[in-house]
Amino acid sequence: MRVVLAEDLFLLRDGLVRMLEAFGFEVAAAVESGPELTRALAELKPDVAVVDVRLPPSHTDEGLQCALAARRARPGLPVLVLSQHVEQLYARELLADGNGGVGYLLKDRVFDAEQFIDAVRRVADGGTAMDPQVISQLLSRSSAQRPLEALTPREREVLELMAEGRSNAAIAQKLVVTERAIAKHTSNIFQKLDLPVSDDDNRRVLAVLAFLDQER
Repeated sequence: MRVVLAEDLFLLRDGLVRMLEAFGFEVAAAVESGPELTRALAELKPDVAVVDVRLPPSHTDEGLQCALAARRARPGLPVLVLSQHVEQLYARELLADGNGGVGYLLKDRVFDAEQFIDAVRRVADGGTAMDPQVISQLLSRSSAQRPLEALTPREREVLELMAEGRSNAAIAQKLVVTERAIAKHTSNIFQKLDLPVSDDDNRRVLAVLAFLDQER
């Protein structure tokens, strides 16, 4: 699986390259600026892009904007965004088109190799990998909205785990309940949020996040 990595800090970039290669990924390019990222994504057509939000020369959201432009040129390009802090605006922009695998992780997560690699693989396979802190803030900011008020505490807990990209089986294991119980909670969540139930985990997570975003 071919990866294009964009990170301006040399030590972190070098460490991520070594980690990805150790887990069997081919790092097609490891770049440090927005223009380099744009060229690499256009020319190399990787299976997944791992991108720092803030890249030179602007050091604002250049990495994210380059990734979004690449997704417009190549719909469905899997992108995992790394950020130093929770930026809900960036999460909204990344999820806006709802097309293809997407992920948003805080940089602290990359020091957990298994968690980071799992996120890269999940996104590359077309899934979703959202940082728990991002989801927690989205849910917190949305707590005053009508639809979420209808959810029970357990349903909110299940929704948060769903939004992280977990399957029903994984949620059941995390909460130490049966998968059948989680399926019931999931059905109730979609009914209360007026969202169609789908067997596609990625689409259901994106639908929930998009709904929460619109309601904020």
